[in-house]
Amino acid sequence: MTVVSGAAREEYALRVEHAQRPVGLSPYSRVFAVSLCGALAFLDLYCTQPLLPMLSKAFHASETKVSLTVSAATLGVAVTAVLLSMFGERLDRKRTIIGAASALAVVTALAATAPTLHALILWRLLQGLLTPCIFIITIAYVTEEWPAHLVPRVMSLYVAGTVFGGFTGRIVGGELTEHFGWRLMFVVLALIGAAGAVFAHRLLRPSRPRENAPRPHLAPMLDNLRNPRLLVTFGIGFCVLFMQVSLFSYITFYLAAAPFDLSTAELAWIFAVYLVGLVATLAAGTMLARIGLLKGILGAIGLCLFGTMLTLVPSLAIIGIGLSVASSGVFISQTCTNSFFRDAAPRGSRVSAAALYTCIYYAGGTLGGILPGLIWKYAAWPGCVGLICVFLAAAGVLAYFGWRSPRKAVA
Repeated sequence: MTVVSGAAREEYALRVEHAQRPVGLSPYSRVFAVSLCGALAFLDLYCTQPLLPMLSKAFHASETKVSLTVSAATLGVAVTAVLLSMFGERLDRKRTIIGAASALAVVTALAATAPTLHALILWRLLQGLLTPCIFIITIAYVTEEWPAHLVPRVMSLYVAGTVFGGFTGRIVGGELTEHFGWRLMFVVLALIGAAGAVFAHRLLRPSRPRENAPRPHLAPMLDNLRNPRLLVTFGIGFCVLFMQVSLFSYITFYLAAAPFDLSTAELAWIFAVYLVGLVATLAAGTMLARIGLLKGILGAIGLCLFGTMLTLVPSLAIIGIGLSVASSGVFISQTCTNSFFRDAAPRGSRVSAAALYTCIYYAGGTLGGILPGLIWKYAAWPGCVGLICVFLAAAGVLAYFGWRSPRKAVA
């Protein structure tokens, strides 16, 4: 008589459940859960961006130093991404996402206790270390749980969730800081994050059972580092996030000074342009299925370039339009690159591919929070715009030549 263990019965039940699941987007609560995970991941990551001019005055620090409250978080993301590239394939998707979201809420609450700028930067680093365990694993979850033809649509909804989360974190941060101080901001964001983790736990279905790969932990990462199409994609991501962090961090200093003289709360509301990007991302999900990812990424980079150059016009309305166009380009490019992993990375190494991409992507964001500060001293905002355009041009060249070669279908 054969004895079946409880773990084996549970795995068998999960396999049967997955086999019986519909292949379309329904039930939509499952798609909403993915969007919610994206929102939780980015709720805190950039929350200090609209506060930078205020933090500079409060801590008597330079623009470059207070920008470390953004760069420290992106650096933490890059560090954890390296670890996930080695060990992420073996992690249970749902448990990792929910555990990281819960821990992030705790760390966010503790950031409110920071007595100095250096302490605040440390807490921001810890927030960044936890964040990839939510969104990298969510990206892998999407590529594994939906068929190939639905991945761009689901991914666009996931990216829309990240946009909404980033927007909410900045708006809540700016408004609360303006009226009650930055410490209460972190407490409120922690409560929102904790509530979101509870809802995600209830809505997110268990991930598809996977065979335990006997490959060494480094094997998926090394395979991906030998993949030219992935390397090009990593370079595109580096340049795009450099642009996003540079643009939205240093324009706050530009708009806080004369002739605009925007307050902290008013600076927070410039991130309402992200809602335009959210709509553009949702529309792009269907459009990309028709025009292809290459044309999509080139169009997205073009939007980033055009929008960035519009910010040179000394009109708040035109600057707002420029930021809307540029943010739309960033989010559409994220949908393109995230969807591209299914084509470029073989099954069994997609978490590693997403993690390596994230590491290099956020390394670009870290540099984007520091390098423009050096340019700012000599050429102010026009110098920053010129620097951003150089990186975007490099991304366009990489995309044009790196994504053109025929790709093989990957199961």
